Amino acid sequence: MGNIMVLGVDVYHDPSRRGSSIAGVVSSVNSTMSRWYSSTVFQSPGQELVDCLKVAFVKALKKFHDTNNIWPDKVIVFRDGVGDSQLSLSATYEAEQFKDSFNHISDKYNPGFAFIVVQKRINTRIFIQAGKELDNPPPGSILDHTVTKRDWYDFFLVSQHVGQGTVSPTHYVVVSDSLDLPVDAVQRIAYKLTHMYYNWPGTVRVPAPCQYAHKLAYQVGEHVHREPSSLLEDRLFYL
Repeated sequence: MGNIMVLGVDVYHDPSRRGSSIAGVVSSVNSTMSRWYSSTVFQSPGQELVDCLKVAFVKALKKFHDTNNIWPDKVIVFRDGVGDSQLSLSATYEAEQFKDSFNHISDKYNPGFAFIVVQKRINTRIFIQAGKELDNPPPGSILDHTVTKRDWYDFFLVSQHVGQGTVSPTHYVVVSDSLDLPVDAVQRIAYKLTHMYYNWPGTVRVPAPCQYAHKLAYQVGEHVHREPSSLLEDRLFYL
C-alpha cells in the first residue's frame, strides 16, 4: 500500500472559554502505525477551526518526513465529532482545506487523500440470523449496502464483541477519497486501527487515532487550558 499516514481529529468545546474550541490532532509517524505524534490547536473566537487544523496537519506531515525521510504516499484523516447536518460543510470545506495543505509542502506534492467522518452516536443496530434466532454480528462485520446513505459512500463497522445486550456499530462516511485503493482496503484499515489503542487490550469503537485525539483534546481542554510542551508531542502523555 505504500507509505500511509493516518490522522485522527477531534474537537473539544471549552464551556469556560466562550466560542473557543480545542482540536486534538494525532498522526502516525511509522509504517506499522505504532508510533504517534500529537498536537493541539486552540481556536480563537471568530476564527475558523479548519484554519487552525491546517497548521497541525502540515506539522504532522513534516514530522512523518523527519522520521522516515520520505513524504507519505497516502493520507487518511479520520474526523470525529461531525453530525449528519454538518457532513456537507465538512466535505466542501474541511476536506478541501486539508488538500490545500499539500501545497505548503510542494506544488508537485499530491498524495492520495481520504477524509472519513466517524460517527459513533447512532441509533442503527445490526443483527445476524443464527438459525431461528437473531444474534450480534461478530467483530469485523461490515455493512455497506441497502441501509447506507444515498448521497454518500459510507459503511457500518462492528469492531467490538459484547457479552450482554446489543452491539453498536460505528458509522464511517467517506466524504473525500482519492486513494485509488479498493473499497475493502479502507474498511480493513479502519478495522485494524481499532486494535491499536494502547489503553485497552481489545478493540475500541473508533480507530485508535480518533480515540487518542479525543483523549488529547479533552485533557488539554478540561485540565491544562494551554498548549502542552513540544517535548511531549511524540509521547502519549494523555493516556
